[in-house]
Amino acid sequence: MKLSPYFYDLRSAYQAELDDLLSDSEGKDVLRKRLAEKRNEIAFLVQMMEPAPEMVAVVFHRGFRFSKPAAVEHLLGLPVDELPDWHSLTHAITLEPWATSLAQTVLREPQGARFMAVAAGLEYLRQHARLAPQAASHADGDGDGDAEDGEDAAEHDDDYDALSADDAADPKNSRSREEASSNWLSDVGFDRKD
Repeated sequence: MKLSPYFYDLRSAYQAELDDLLSDSEGKDVLRKRLAEKRNEIAFLVQMMEPAPEMVAVVFHRGFRFSKPAAVEHLLGLPVDELPDWHSLTHAITLEPWATSLAQTVLREPQGARFMAVAAGLEYLRQHARLAPQAASHADGDGDGDAEDGEDAAEHDDDYDALSADDAADPKNSRSREEASSNWLSDVGFDRKD
């Protein structure tokens, strides 16, 4: 899967938006409550579809079912001006019953059909976070290895497994977290504690 620069940039903004909604100042999980509030404000939020699609797309969090992943992965590689509208994707993506009325409100807007495709793509990336880091490495190039990629790879051992805060997946275990932490500290100039 190859991510277009558009989805590459929006992927982390979408995840950040969900993270912001996740907990209150006391650390309590309030995601469900905050999403319900946002869903009640959909008529107002549609004004933000173009300037900040990630802010509106969160109302569809867990609102899609993906029956044909290949079609969605194709969508994720398209530039913003070539994105299909929602109606051409309904063979591959269906809405959860609770999300249907939200979609109807969005689809009444001039850019609503395209926005629904964007929202579905963002949610697919979130659900399949393990694909996102791999796809992100090919977002700007066609995978044939530019000079930057070669330089980056030369700086690390063969078994180097870069972990980043932008990768929507959590490190696999405590060892991976420690390695990621050590790599980051080393990259910013601190000595390794090996």
